[in-house]
Amino acid sequence: MKLGFGFYHHMLTRDNFAFAAQCGATHAVVHLVDYTHGGAPAVGDRDEQPIGDDSGWGVAGSTLNDWTESSLHRLVAEMATYGIAIEAIENFDPADWHDVLLGGPRRDEQIETIKDRIRAVGQAGIPQIGYNFSLTGVASRTTGAFARGGAVSVGMTEIDTTPVPAGMVWNMWYDRTAGTGGRQPTSTVSDLWDRWRYFADEVFPVAEANGVALAAHPDDPPVEEVRGQPKFIWRPDHYQRLIDYAPSTANRLEFCVGTLAEMPDHDIYETVERYAGQHRIGYVHLRNVAGTAPHYTEQFIDDGDVDMRRVVSILKSHGFDGVVIADHTPRLECAAPWHAGIAYAMGYIRALLQDAAPGNE
Repeated sequence: MKLGFGFYHHMLTRDNFAFAAQCGATHAVVHLVDYTHGGAPAVGDRDEQPIGDDSGWGVAGSTLNDWTESSLHRLVAEMATYGIAIEAIENFDPADWHDVLLGGPRRDEQIETIKDRIRAVGQAGIPQIGYNFSLTGVASRTTGAFARGGAVSVGMTEIDTTPVPAGMVWNMWYDRTAGTGGRQPTSTVSDLWDRWRYFADEVFPVAEANGVALAAHPDDPPVEEVRGQPKFIWRPDHYQRLIDYAPSTANRLEFCVGTLAEMPDHDIYETVERYAGQHRIGYVHLRNVAGTAPHYTEQFIDDGDVDMRRVVSILKSHGFDGVVIADHTPRLECAAPWHAGIAYAMGYIRALLQDAAPGNE
């Protein structure tokens, strides 16, 4: 298994490439879209998703040029000078595919754009794209001193019922003028699966032909409905439904252990065993949690309800040799809270991967 580092778009700097390499990362998962609040960039991890104020959410479409083949080649080459290979681009820009998610009038046009994005990623030699087939994105999070020693992390105490405004998906505006016209059209679970199947039928053959896997992330938070809209993958069995529909080698899982652990009424280790045994995991997010949705908190990687060493051992037993990245992390009380927190998580995961390396039984 290989240690990866997650980069938001605003983090794509030489200083951060050096920081990731110094933490032991050999691979990267890159977001080409930053989720912003009030016009300010996120602070470098997914814990900075804003809560509750729709007027300040980000605007889609600001980084479209970064999906060109030439831009991706430049980024691949730049990160390679630090010994880091790009494993995946994570999340399509809402400006590129809002009508794919909503079943809107521009769906077919936007699917062609997604195909172009896939071709460019493949030509740049990047093997995966992570995606989340969600109308709302992350919602219902709250921040507090939830982790060990009073470290600040995020959690969930109740389900957000505030309707998503028209003109927004994934917490980003694709049409601000539509926001004055009420709420996002209400969808059903059947609508989401119908739209995903249409998407899968169109794009998986293109992905397969270009050597790119599309890895689906489960819904975070994993609840049946948030902000008046249904969720797509909010129980472990939903992953199986996705796999069974499309046996394509392009159809893979962005295996977020933290989100899966937030799902109630299942054994997380049996779930890891189930999907690792099918060899459909694209890459892995590791974070620890205490509790399950809708009442959970995020913890340090070596704390919480999940035995990460056991998770890594199960992955090893099924021959998973892909990339593992640190996901959310509590912040350490110091001059660089996020950097210290992520470095702590990276060091712990690096030790787990070394322990699980061949010959270390």
